[in-house]
Amino acid sequence: MTLSSQAAETIALRALGWLVGNDDLLPVFMGATGVCADDLKQNATDPDMLGSVLDFLLMDDAWIIACCTALELPYEKLMQVRAALPGGQQQHWT
Repeated sequence: MTLSSQAAETIALRALGWLVGNDDLLPVFMGATGVCADDLKQNATDPDMLGSVLDFLLMDDAWIIACCTALELPYEKLMQVRAALPGGQQQHWT
């Protein structure tokens, strides 16, 4: 099932909220992306920022599991949400 962009943004915003509340992981995200707290506040609803959050979380299975468990989402949902946001389309090279 394909997610609407609005539904994807809502779930991604929930994932951002989870990330912001994670005192161990938030500094890793901020260091890896170079964003500061003000950037997060100002761009929280920007689909590109939300895509960056999901790209980061999707790098580690433990982060996916922790986020999805906390948000009561199936584990594959974050990948589906990422695909529905700008830049999330899978590249087919053949």
